[in-house]
Amino acid sequence: MYEKKPVINEEYIMDYINYLREQERSKATLQKYQHDLTALIIFLNGSELTKTELINWKESLMNQYAPASVNAMIAAVNGYVKYMGWVELMVKPLKIQRSLFLEEEKELTREEYVRLVKAAQKKENERLALVIQTICATGIRVSELKFITVEAVQCGRAEISNKGKLRIVFLPEGLRKLLRKYIRNQKKTAGAVFTTRTGKPLDRSNIWRDMKKLCESAGVSEKKVFPHNLRHLFARTFYSIEKDLSRLADILGHTNLSTTRIYTAESGAVHARQMERLKLIVT
Repeated sequence: MYEKKPVINEEYIMDYINYLREQERSKATLQKYQHDLTALIIFLNGSELTKTELINWKESLMNQYAPASVNAMIAAVNGYVKYMGWVELMVKPLKIQRSLFLEEEKELTREEYVRLVKAAQKKENERLALVIQTICATGIRVSELKFITVEAVQCGRAEISNKGKLRIVFLPEGLRKLLRKYIRNQKKTAGAVFTTRTGKPLDRSNIWRDMKKLCESAGVSEKKVFPHNLRHLFARTFYSIEKDLSRLADILGHTNLSTTRIYTAESGAVHARQMERLKLIVT
């Protein structure tokens, strides 16, 4: 279908992005892949698309980004060259040993979560306070917030469709009570609970920006304040009580248990305290 000489240009990138869209990849994935492939064009600066140039590009990324970010960009390019039929150009991802512990400076604690909610309430931003609680109390992705509808609040469960999978998420009664009051005040009768002034569902950028504004008043480091960290807090809290990794994976919508294990990782400080409690040193 394509010329034998490997080429990357905007037209071919859009062909690939449209293919991914037909595979029902998420909007965020499409945007990320398009961004990374366009960045490769800039890096090449007119040079030919060769294995040598891709290795040079990979090495340049290693000097700029964390290994996980480098691998995400490699995945975008490998997907592109494979789609185009140039599998010989694929480059190997970096080998990353999974960390056993969370970085403490990025771990959002329950106490910090509570302070964020109270800071939003103090600023009279009821919508943001409820968004934070909804994500943290259900473990949903921020992109899945649109599935929290008036109808879902009424019946106590939300049907969430993501990455080609459908799952049911139950809404705790305490959360439903808060959301019912919010819905009445907003005079909503159907559709997404959390919307912009124009009636569109909130997106990741809206929520991320508003959460960052709470950091100073809540006394929480900016490194810890982003929507996905609320999902991690839900996962750690659930696992600390239930110790059921498979069930947690189902709730989070994970296919691979290894992904869920990352969510349940504890900080090094917590592990150190656990080791001390073993009392296996003879004195």
